[in-house]
Amino acid sequence: MSSEAVPTTDLPIKIDIWSDIACPWCYIGKRKFEAGSQLFASAGEGRAVEIEYHSFELSPDTPVDFEGGEAEFLASHKGIAPAQAQELLDRVTGIAASVGLDYDYGTLKHTNTVLAHEALHFAKSQGRQLDFMERLFKAYFVDGRHVGRIEELAALGAEIGLDKAALTAALESHQFLGAVRADQQTAAEYGISGVPFFVIDDTYGVSGAQEAQTFAQVLEQVWGERTTAAEEVSA
Repeated sequence: MSSEAVPTTDLPIKIDIWSDIACPWCYIGKRKFEAGSQLFASAGEGRAVEIEYHSFELSPDTPVDFEGGEAEFLASHKGIAPAQAQELLDRVTGIAASVGLDYDYGTLKHTNTVLAHEALHFAKSQGRQLDFMERLFKAYFVDGRHVGRIEELAALGAEIGLDKAALTAALESHQFLGAVRADQQTAAEYGISGVPFFVIDDTYGVSGAQEAQTFAQVLEQVWGERTTAAEEVSA
């Protein structure tokens, strides 16, 4: 990961995030990154970030209508006892609560997420990707909505102002499936095997739901390097 761009501090730091709607750590990581970027921005001098999400499927073989609860899926997927799976869910629920997220695994509907990723690319084409990412995470982990079905995704899109009919048509024709696969191919080229994964300024990779201060420190490091490089060019 490297950048050939002319060094400047005039542009926001670009953040590319590989994520999956069904990944609990991705929603937690989103909140922690938001807190970290706010710490970074609070230092002033035009500090800002520009975020773009990219598709990653943790379990592409998951059926659209999974029969069973989340603990059952996790036990089967990881080859562990149901009681141990429930303990893991209880732990992540507690961590989510610490960043203000009220996960409800009792109503969560585990599903295949490829259509959700296609919907996010549609939202990106309309300039609403970040809004829709937040809505889909909440729909999945908090509201118990079924994000594997076209009609539900279209309804959720309409909630944030997307054209319901246009989104439905895009999902039915798989208009953005190629964009999903391109994201996944880039992830493979980068060696990304788990999410969330943050690529910062096309230079640094940060894996996992790190603490806010960690994100702030990486952003500040990139900002400092940009500043130094820009000063050297202008000298």
